Amino acid sequence: MNLLKTSRETLLKPLQAVAGIIERRHTLPILSNVLLVRSSERMAFVATDIEIEITAAAAAELPGGEDRSLTVGARKLLDILRALPEGAEVGLALSDKRLVVRSGRSRFQLQTLPPEDFPRLAPAEGSTTSFEVPQKALKGLLALVQYAMAQQDIRYYLNGLLLLVDGEELRVVATDGHRLAVATRPVAAGGVARQELILPRKTVLELAKLLADTDDPVAVELSATQARFRFGGILLASKLVDGKFPDYQRVIPTAHPKRLTMNRQTLGAALQRAAILTSDKFRGVRWVLGDGTLRITCSNAEQEEAQEEIEVDYRGEALDIGFNVQYLLDVLNNLDCEAVEVALGDANSSALMTVPGRSDFKYVVMPMRI
Repeated sequence: MNLLKTSRETLLKPLQAVAGIIERRHTLPILSNVLLVRSSERMAFVATDIEIEITAAAAAELPGGEDRSLTVGARKLLDILRALPEGAEVGLALSDKRLVVRSGRSRFQLQTLPPEDFPRLAPAEGSTTSFEVPQKALKGLLALVQYAMAQQDIRYYLNGLLLLVDGEELRVVATDGHRLAVATRPVAAGGVARQELILPRKTVLELAKLLADTDDPVAVELSATQARFRFGGILLASKLVDGKFPDYQRVIPTAHPKRLTMNRQTLGAALQRAAILTSDKFRGVRWVLGDGTLRITCSNAEQEEAQEEIEVDYRGEALDIGFNVQYLLDVLNNLDCEAVEVALGDANSSALMTVPGRSDFKYVVMPMRI
């Protein structure tokens, strides 16, 4: 049975969109497959890892016939389409429980598994909160905080991102216990009731990758157990992390007396150069703040030393404090502003990094002993 005939690119785009969540090794073989759902209107590609499900459709003219579903190895189909020449016409057909891929003089037969064995994410139950936000705004919001998420922390609720919607405001928060990032954007949510939920780390990374840098809308649906994002022909549905996110407001410093404003790129370049002499095991740099200067130093086990000096508009008490240089570079590389403001207390207090003239972003980083 012929399923469809279309260009290579028409199939490749939706398949690439869903294949990112498919792990190479699974205890369930069918989770390495992609579900193809052919209806009279479209060919949909569906991938899942049990926690996340992504659906993307191929905009192709389909031949007449009954609706059909099948599952096939995602990586093999993806590799075949990538290897075909650009602009090639591709035909998909189902023959004796095998998917036949034809293009020019190329022909491939791929094993299929029953579509009824493919695990689908159940629709969310209960009330939902719905609103829209431009793709560019949501993508930018995630970029501002996602690097601060924990990885495989025993405190599982830190392995994700807090998404908070309250009235006309959307806020995202991420922390790994050593640093914390908070970003806020206005959103046309129609004055919805306050709702907090934790998106899994993998969902956040995949969403950030799929969102386009445009003003096209993302339709967001939030329930007690699930979040759904619909944009650009893609539907990403995800289970939520069942846990209580820590009270992040408590760790944001409010009265640090030592304040300095620096050019973001100048500070980032100085830290990048100093970081050359750090090691994978020890990423510490010292900030020595004095009248008119910030000296950044680093030394390693081989008795090598790096020193950078930046002129700053500061007159006050001297300070010697250590930081993980990667934590500082992460935030500087993801901001798009010209200058950053750093508020400091003493050598044992967290530093607060903000953007001058803006209240929609805060970054807190713990000091380290050097």
